[in-house]
Amino acid sequence: MSLNNELRKTKQEIDRLVRNWRALLDIMPEMVVLIREDFVIEYMNPSAVSVFGNLCDRLCKESFCSAGDRCRNNCPVQLCGSGKKHKELVETRIGDVDVEYSYVPFEGYMGDRLIMLVMRDITDRKLHELEIDSFHTNIEEILRNKIAELKESEKTRKELSHQINLLKNQLRKTGQPEEMIGSSRKMQELREIIFQVADSDATILIAGESGTGKELVANLVRNSSSRLDKPFLKVNCNTINDNLLESDLFGYEKGAFTGAGGRKKGKFEIVDGGTIFLDEIGDISPKMQASLLRVLQNGEIIRVGGNQPVKVDVRVIAATNVDLAQAVQDGVFRLDLYYRLNIINILIPPLRDRKEDVVDLATHFVRRYRQAFKKDIDFLPDKIINRLLLHDWPGNVRELENVIQRAVLMAKNNIVTEQELFFDVNPTENVKGDYFKEMGNKVAESSLKEVMADFERDMIKSFLENNNGNVQKTSQQLHVGKTALYDKMKRYGISAKMVKK
Repeated sequence: MSLNNELRKTKQEIDRLVRNWRALLDIMPEMVVLIREDFVIEYMNPSAVSVFGNLCDRLCKESFCSAGDRCRNNCPVQLCGSGKKHKELVETRIGDVDVEYSYVPFEGYMGDRLIMLVMRDITDRKLHELEIDSFHTNIEEILRNKIAELKESEKTRKELSHQINLLKNQLRKTGQPEEMIGSSRKMQELREIIFQVADSDATILIAGESGTGKELVANLVRNSSSRLDKPFLKVNCNTINDNLLESDLFGYEKGAFTGAGGRKKGKFEIVDGGTIFLDEIGDISPKMQASLLRVLQNGEIIRVGGNQPVKVDVRVIAATNVDLAQAVQDGVFRLDLYYRLNIINILIPPLRDRKEDVVDLATHFVRRYRQAFKKDIDFLPDKIINRLLLHDWPGNVRELENVIQRAVLMAKNNIVTEQELFFDVNPTENVKGDYFKEMGNKVAESSLKEVMADFERDMIKSFLENNNGNVQKTSQQLHVGKTALYDKMKRYGISAKMVKK
């Protein structure tokens, strides 16, 4: 009896092992086929059956050898039988399916010799490769024809040279990664303007609200220009002290100031032949405005502490979220510099004027931050999309990016819910609410003129406090010239130092 029990247990163990490995093979996404040494197909997993049908108990030579001699010469059963080892993936075509496969000798539970054949469907990949080969072949044929025409006459050579330059420019524009997300008509028109003016050397002024993507436009202008392979530098004029900005841009001579131990080139000399991007150009001082005007007018700079002009060939792209025309009227920006900068004006529309781009941008940011935060978020629910479309986006694309970044980071169940959707607070909300009720009550005790003066004083003070006493930033947010703002501050007894945090 004990022997029978042992045999029964052994059989049960074998049956369990058979079920286990069959279960493992059944769930594999790759196509798995077991072939006996007599070329009969022993087993096919569901992935293989779905592609080729159930071919069990049939000869593999009748089922998988439609590729002719090429397949027979690489027959896994024959190669394993001859003792040859498999070293790399093999590609072949079985019927209408292109596959790559590998194989290994496999011993069945009854000791029978099998070959495990693991295949992957690469039909789509092969089609893509054929399309690419065809594309390259067509391009090569076009080039050969053009070269033949080039040999015919000098006139043909000149025409061909012109065509090739146009083709290179078009390929450069269409071949670079898309950074300006949006398919609205306004964005299409913006791209058309950029591609139209990029190849000139004219100065470009990019205008738009904060957060609209002025730096992206500058990148696209430079990348679409003939100076693509030349130096490119970016300078934020609002983050550098005025004296440091002058030496940073134009360089300095030895002894120009304490610590100037030798001559140093500025950014305009370093980027000679290339492009420089001057962001927040509306914040530069009158002295810097005069120095920049010299560069734009004469193509020359003078180093700090020097008196000899230095010629430079630099394409200038400037950006501002300040209304420079208003700044000229307010007397804080030079009219001649404004005209020099405003040769080509590219105005970026705010996000609230192109709401149809919100979904594209939100999807783009979800993809970016799900990878950064390792979250499995594939889409945004309709409720979230509707809330995004209803928002006014005072902070534009930068605000949308912040909202999506925060939502993806805070999402708990691999889906963004309304609990994770927080919109940035608009600074003007600090002066809303009960304040207006209080101001309304004052009208009964004072004149409207006095109430409006109180309101203007409180508004200026509130914005200055939010900006830590930064008058330039406050004037931009209130759309008031800096000089006019200083006059109002003086009238109301407000100083920037007084409201600094």
